[in-house]
Amino acid sequence: MEKNLTTQVQSALDTIRPYLHADGGDVELVRVTEEGIVEVRLTGACVDCPMSQMTLRAGVERALMREVPSIRRVESVQ
Repeated sequence: MEKNLTTQVQSALDTIRPYLHADGGDVELVRVTEEGIVEVRLTGACVDCPMSQMTLRAGVERALMREVPSIRRVESVQ
């Protein structure tokens, strides 16, 4: 995927990292597909947290789609 898009996604992830760090978690960018799907890996406390899906959708996905309009979806991968 275009390097600029990856840079935009990484920058958007950096804006939400402090919130994840506050609870002992983090998010790592795996890749951005040509279809506009962002694959991320939740790490730290987020791995075992029962609220991780809500964090992924309401936090990570919403922030990314707001900052990078060409993003269609965010998926968590192992």
